[in-house]
Amino acid sequence: MKYESLAKDIIKNVGGKENVNSLTHCVTRLRFKLKDENKANTEGLKNMDGVVTVVQSGGQYQVVIGNHVPEVYADVVSVGGFSTASEDSSSEEKLSPFNKFIDIISGVFAPTLGVLAATGMIKGFNSLFVALGLYGDKSGTYAILNAIGDSLFYFFPIFLGYTASKKFKGNNFIGMAIGAALVYPKILALTTAQPLYTLFNGTMIQSNVNITFLGIPVILMDYSSSVIPIVLAAYVGAKIESGFKKIIPDVVKTFLVPFCTLLVTVPLTFIVIGPVATWAGKLIGTATLAIINLSPVLAGLFIGGFWQVFVMFGLHWGLIPIAINNMVTMHYDTVLSAAIGASFAQTGVVLAILLKTKNKKLKSLSIPAFISGIFGVTEPAIYGITLPRKKPFILSCIAAAVGGAIAEFMGTKGFIMGGLGVFALPSYINPQGMDKGFYGAIIAVVVSFVLGFILMMVAGFKDEESKTEEVKKESNELIRQEVVISPLKGEVKPLSEVKDEAFSKGVLGKGIAIEPKEGKVVSPVEGIVTMLFPTKHAIGITSKNGAEILIHVGMDTVQLEGKYFTSKVQQGDSIKIGQELLEFDIDAIKKEGFSLITPVIITNSDRYLDIIETDKKSINYKEDLLTVMI
Repeated sequence: MKYESLAKDIIKNVGGKENVNSLTHCVTRLRFKLKDENKANTEGLKNMDGVVTVVQSGGQYQVVIGNHVPEVYADVVSVGGFSTASEDSSSEEKLSPFNKFIDIISGVFAPTLGVLAATGMIKGFNSLFVALGLYGDKSGTYAILNAIGDSLFYFFPIFLGYTASKKFKGNNFIGMAIGAALVYPKILALTTAQPLYTLFNGTMIQSNVNITFLGIPVILMDYSSSVIPIVLAAYVGAKIESGFKKIIPDVVKTFLVPFCTLLVTVPLTFIVIGPVATWAGKLIGTATLAIINLSPVLAGLFIGGFWQVFVMFGLHWGLIPIAINNMVTMHYDTVLSAAIGASFAQTGVVLAILLKTKNKKLKSLSIPAFISGIFGVTEPAIYGITLPRKKPFILSCIAAAVGGAIAEFMGTKGFIMGGLGVFALPSYINPQGMDKGFYGAIIAVVVSFVLGFILMMVAGFKDEESKTEEVKKESNELIRQEVVISPLKGEVKPLSEVKDEAFSKGVLGKGIAIEPKEGKVVSPVEGIVTMLFPTKHAIGITSKNGAEILIHVGMDTVQLEGKYFTSKVQQGDSIKIGQELLEFDIDAIKKEGFSLITPVIITNSDRYLDIIETDKKSINYKEDLLTVMI
């Protein structure tokens, strides 16, 4: 843990974890509710490296950390064993069925993707080295590397049992035990035994019955590497566990709740959940392949062209389980093959921008974005370079669509869940050897990269400084300034009048405050929304020129938990000057007893020569508020 030492010192100085009732965090600070604030060593905390200051307000003991507070919060929670806000929350955000599905999928699969990619890369390179003749598939080297590569995927139900139970708020280890039962060797061995009889004979779901449980027929499947059965089993198990918790006395809950939960859930999984889920998985995989087989090129164009959009909105989580399921049921997948060129198309566009731009800042951003893009990490390219300029992003989607069409036309198949970028290529090597599909993957990657590069070189882009930037000569030095317009309409106040030391003493950065007359916040610059707190009371923006701006509506309004606030944008959105960002109900917030004075600060003030404030006493939207001397 990066901030483990700091976390331990903070816990010690707030009076120990036994003095903490609850812990949350906002934009810049840890917000403790302490049993006795007198037990906290406030001066000691203020003097600690890593702590900006301490604010005691609104019944909360607030330890101001700065912009990296989420990382510190995570370590404090881990060290202290505190419940996170999401675990504590009694009222979860209402989600549409589709968004809830995406949330479940991402919650279950996201924790495994790093190791899944790593083991897939090892397995992929193992196949590559055998294909190149570096060693044989009977060698010890191959066996050990293959064991590493197969380890997670073969025992996937155990890993997903953990993550799924955590997502469904069940006992993580009960989830793992359910998953382990599904891949128990003696159970797997029974799948090849002489069947007692056959059910659903002559249908797509024809199944042999090898054993019975209390006289009930059990249709055994090979659940190693499976996905859907364990996720459903963990969900049912969490509900059963919750029911037993309500009726079993506290004195014996520790062992009787797992005992009863496993005794009910595991047989139920083998008898009902597993077979139904497996049949459903086969139907989904077959249907997906049928669509691709109907017109592979059109499917490739669509998936490839929109893959980056899917990723931005989290929609790709709906396709990843299908791909994994396809690999389990058919031992290969063509869905994710269509997206193979997306990261390379993005990288080709960035390379063209790198070569064409004369803007030193853009060039300095493009170099690391290009390097990370080669290895499949395209967020720096998307959010920092192509998306804010629109045209480059659209051109990258076009190039990715062409790459997807080529991959599907060539019959490219993924045989393992491998890495990203160049590390994904070994995933497309057929276990029988390099085939047309693998060469199709190479062609799709090269075409996506080259086409993205050429389109960007030909189409060009606006290579100019922000319209809010002025250039002038002073003392033989080039001094630039960026103007930050007012995001609010109201009375201008100095930060010193804000009743919060973190703002009033300028520890979070230089700026100014506004007492709003209207419940609307507009963008003060052209840039990107880099932070939108879940309670909507604060928003962070990074301008095109790198100024990091924090707009914090009211004092302690985080306690409203989003009530009376409505966001008009999402984190990661590109925004224009004057674009509406937030709405808030002034009267309702005041009735709740909260001050609405709103600091507008430059959180990276130390990077600049000076921050010059307006001398106006009242201000309207889009009038000059701050001048950042670069």
